[in-house]
Amino acid sequence: MQPTLRPALTAAALLLVTLAQAKTLVLAGSLIDGQSDTVRHTVTVTVEVDRITGIADGYATPAAGDTVVDLKNATLMPGLMDMHVHLDGQQSPNTYTEGFYLNPGDYALRAAFYGRKTLLAGFTTVRNLGDTNYSTRALRKAIAAGWVDGPRIYTAGPAIGTTGSHADGTNGYSDEVMGLFAEPDIFNGADGARAAVRDHVKHGADVIKIMTTGGVLSLGDSAQGAQMTSEEVKAVVETAHEYGLKVAVHAHGSEGMKRAILAGVDSIEHGTFMNDEIVALMVEHGTYFVPTLSAGRYILEKAKVPGFLPPSVAAKAMLVGPAMTATFQRAYRAGVKIAFGTDQGVAPHGENAKEFIYMVEDGMPPMKAIQAATLEASKLLGVNKDLGTVEAGKFADLVAVPGDPLADIKLMTQVSFVMKAGVIYKQ
Repeated sequence: MQPTLRPALTAAALLLVTLAQAKTLVLAGSLIDGQSDTVRHTVTVTVEVDRITGIADGYATPAAGDTVVDLKNATLMPGLMDMHVHLDGQQSPNTYTEGFYLNPGDYALRAAFYGRKTLLAGFTTVRNLGDTNYSTRALRKAIAAGWVDGPRIYTAGPAIGTTGSHADGTNGYSDEVMGLFAEPDIFNGADGARAAVRDHVKHGADVIKIMTTGGVLSLGDSAQGAQMTSEEVKAVVETAHEYGLKVAVHAHGSEGMKRAILAGVDSIEHGTFMNDEIVALMVEHGTYFVPTLSAGRYILEKAKVPGFLPPSVAAKAMLVGPAMTATFQRAYRAGVKIAFGTDQGVAPHGENAKEFIYMVEDGMPPMKAIQAATLEASKLLGVNKDLGTVEAGKFADLVAVPGDPLADIKLMTQVSFVMKAGVIYKQ
């Protein structure tokens, strides 16, 4: 048997070696690497398995077995990253009643549907800042296992906050409804804050999301009022950082932002009524700002549609939406660190890239807007060793758009190629 088997074994071994050496060559007409302000032209990016292994000028000649991706008429860039999404829901006139008939499995399956749309829009990594029943924890597992297609997910699980806050899901409902539904993610006092964070760690959260002010879409609170004491915020941050988790803070009003920044949070989400004091504090402390202009514009538009939003919510949307533009402009001019985030789930999933248009309209150069969704987002997440730029050794998360997005930022909504960890999902 040995003489017969030896040629077969040799052939099998050669096949394995050939497969191991096979590469994917991405031939890009232009390359925005996420870090440099200069665009490279006529570039080959080499991918092996799930990592980038080389970037070279010119179009490389493929070897036998290599896969070639022809993007000579496109601009290649790092996989895009949205730092504020809610994958298991999408704002509609049914939002305030659907909790009465949806089960945990429904939220998870809906998250999978919206997750795939997000990936195909070019967003290979997202930070999910609030879900129902840890639906995006289940989705994170399913995507990692290859059961469904979706972005790389860093999830906060359910957002946490104090009694009656924007995080309190029954806020504004009747006393009877409040009595029917327990709110396990609500705490009071510093000790309660520590316990809430530890419970989220226990249940697999990647990041902690808290509410230090009211919000727009909740029924029963003011968007500007502070809803967490300095001691409570400090307890959240200290505990989360002890466990190696970052803290994202929903905040519209200045006092809630001030308490959060002084406590050492990692990012302020929305930041609508940020004043000059808050801007200076963010620069001083290096706190990231995630603007969510998409949510502000969308909810302002829907506030004018009869019946789409409850009257109390529509009134708040009319105040918050217009204020976001001036805040973004002030923060950018002052040098606040900005990471891309949309709050999709308010605005429709899959339309994340509209945020680029709004950022540029509001004064940010196109290259800086793209860097906010690549390098800066990876820094905020703390994963810039593996993600955020096109560099050898990093994960092969790559997307492309036809033409030049620096000349026409609207092209960011026309992603034509998506690769995540070396796997092509759209071409």
